[in-house]
Amino acid sequence: MNESYSNASASSSSSLNSSSHDTEDDHTIASILAEDEKLRVDGRLGKRLSHLDSIPHTPRVNGEIPDVNDATLDHERLSERLATYDLAELQIEGDGNCQFRALADQLFRNSDYHKHVRKQVVKQLKHHRRLYESYVPMKYRGYLKKMKKTGEWGDHVTLQAAADRFEAKICVVTSFRDTCYIEILPNNGNPTREVWLSFWSEVHYNSLYASGDVPTRAPRKKHWLF
Repeated sequence: MNESYSNASASSSSSLNSSSHDTEDDHTIASILAEDEKLRVDGRLGKRLSHLDSIPHTPRVNGEIPDVNDATLDHERLSERLATYDLAELQIEGDGNCQFRALADQLFRNSDYHKHVRKQVVKQLKHHRRLYESYVPMKYRGYLKKMKKTGEWGDHVTLQAAADRFEAKICVVTSFRDTCYIEILPNNGNPTREVWLSFWSEVHYNSLYASGDVPTRAPRKKHWLF
């Protein structure tokens, strides 16, 4: 067997194994989701903000991080909004993965599943390039390569991709001066679950719950894919 054939065979085998693992990943995650019916859309939190108009969501990459004074004012504004609507944050680790950790907490009740969420989001971005490329002001291949890296900050493009991949309505309470509330709907228009996040603009994401319902996360069994 010559070297080129051997490499091709190894590559093919690796591709098949990767495909098999992806399928098993999906099955494992599906079983996790089935454990908790609360993940389905029930609209309980949404009723608190039903009188607010959500602006049309336009996917975008991250803007500039505000200076200390602006960031402090933004945080105060966000805290006031959460208090107004009786919402509370589950604090998410600020290691560069906060968007994916917050999504993992909402989707799987475990922020440690952030690597899987990132993997699925990047897969969505890669396989459905035409849906997202126009919103990315850089070479798309470079953007995908960047987003694959653990610790790379998520943006509003990755939020849209997450909504599409997980068929989720992503509800974001923000610290933006002119935008309190954003709804991100999957492109198919049929969300099967709701995800609630807070966004301290350009700084940090947390996972949102009704006040008094913020969970205390007990360690749960980790699956091999994580």
